[in-house]
Amino acid sequence: MKTFKIACATALAILGIAAPSRADTLSTIKDRGELICGVHTGLVGFGAPDGTGQWQGFDADFCRAFSAAIFGTPKVRFVPLSDQARFTALQNGEVDVLSRNSTWTLKRDTTLGLQFPVIDFFDGQGFLIRKSLDVSKASELDGATVCIQQGTTSEYVVRNFFTSLKITFKPVVIESGTEFFSAFFANRCDVITSDVSQLSVIKLTSDKPDDYVVLPEIISKSPLGPVVRADDKKFADLVKWTIFATFTAEELGVTSANIKDMLKSDNEEVRNLLGVTPGVGQGLGLADDWVANVVTAVGNYGEIFERNVGEKSPLKMQRGQNALWSKGGLLYSPLF
Repeated sequence: MKTFKIACATALAILGIAAPSRADTLSTIKDRGELICGVHTGLVGFGAPDGTGQWQGFDADFCRAFSAAIFGTPKVRFVPLSDQARFTALQNGEVDVLSRNSTWTLKRDTTLGLQFPVIDFFDGQGFLIRKSLDVSKASELDGATVCIQQGTTSEYVVRNFFTSLKITFKPVVIESGTEFFSAFFANRCDVITSDVSQLSVIKLTSDKPDDYVVLPEIISKSPLGPVVRADDKKFADLVKWTIFATFTAEELGVTSANIKDMLKSDNEEVRNLLGVTPGVGQGLGLADDWVANVVTAVGNYGEIFERNVGEKSPLKMQRGQNALWSKGGLLYSPLF
């Protein structure tokens, strides 16, 4: 059978006929009529259902952005996934893309059959403590019990951090996200460690948020972004350039509020981005108005950030590294 397949492929090549390939992700999504997006099981500000069951948050909005790029308007099925199940679900084709605060690492990018096309949120691991501990810096945590979420990079990072300081700690490894929060508030540990974005959520869920403080040390880099399967460059390009489009829209002042006026702009960069000048969709297999559809659906990056995790949200996070390059941040898009 193997010899037969090789012979057929050789014959097709000689005749100049391309061998048939399996349907790519974009074609599958178009045929299905919706994007299936893996999200967090419930992380306020990033991915969580609201009171009506509608998924809201930074990561959920990027699911909508990818779908709007494809269909013109968002058509998304949200699938909540645990830390342990998220990558397997993507590998098995249960979801088309993960938009679920996943940290980009060498192992994940090279050994799981997956790829991280772009970073959409620059984060870092830190510590949340009770103010009553009277601790002002991490070096004072010698002997502390530390809650760590299973299936994340947090345990590896925190072990290295404590070892470098030559102090000890006792890990309390928690499986589910809900239990992770409740274990800390139930005094099962002195400290909880995770990305600062998640710690901000944990603090917010307390009955008395002012009783807790995030220590100043950031002990790791935590580049977060969507994840897709490694064997589909075409779909990875779509995800990557959709996020770049939200960066560029913010840079050019294109918002969900002024998009109709911007479609009439004389600015060449704006016209190229929004597809008024034809060609921006061709390489991605999309209509030329795909960026305009994304901005109409969810806004530019600044709008997405502020609405979900920024000053206009309960989390009130600063832009920091997640500001545009022109404003001292790390967000930088290649040219359209």
